[in-house]
Amino acid sequence: MYTSNKGLFISFEGVDGCGKSTQVKLLRDKIGSEGRKVELVREPGGLKISEEIRKILLNPENSAMNFETEALLMTASRAQLTEEVIRPLLVKGFFVIADRFSDSTLAYQGGGRKLDLNILKKINSFATKNLVPDITFLIDIKPEDAMMRSGLASTDRIEGAGIDLQKDVQKTYLSLAKEFSNRFIILDGYDSISSIHSIIWDKIINYSYED
Repeated sequence: MYTSNKGLFISFEGVDGCGKSTQVKLLRDKIGSEGRKVELVREPGGLKISEEIRKILLNPENSAMNFETEALLMTASRAQLTEEVIRPLLVKGFFVIADRFSDSTLAYQGGGRKLDLNILKKINSFATKNLVPDITFLIDIKPEDAMMRSGLASTDRIEGAGIDLQKDVQKTYLSLAKEFSNRFIILDGYDSISSIHSIIWDKIINYSYED
């Protein structure tokens, strides 16, 4: 088991319906069963301010929202969550597990909405004061299969944007995994839930900070 007194920041990414939320909860429960301090956060949301932003972002009635506004609201929510929750917990030695973090903005607003990735990276850095996850697990699955797996089509304004957006998002995620290969771990989304969890747990057990 990872034994440092430092906190460990773990993020999970992937297209909608890939199964990441299931793995997030399994990992949280496993870490807790080992007697370690652990907290699960989600994006966008997690705090009163961030949850209010989430409602605005996902409300299908806000169809007039432009993509720049969407990106800025996403990062505003992240800024609040990072400052109020994530950083303080890491200082206290918590395992912090994020169901999405800054890579989601690059994938969805960059790849999906075609906004400038370099600008989005700068906005992310500003919002988080350069905080990035220690480990990012990307669950890789074809968007059309993820959509079938999740069952009903989503009614929120981002998840309901269509399969073409999800395909662009997936391509961007895989590109980010190559660019940031030091922290990204790609998981086969077609493996069983238990197999994926075992791989994740093995990576956590054997993780060590680079000196």
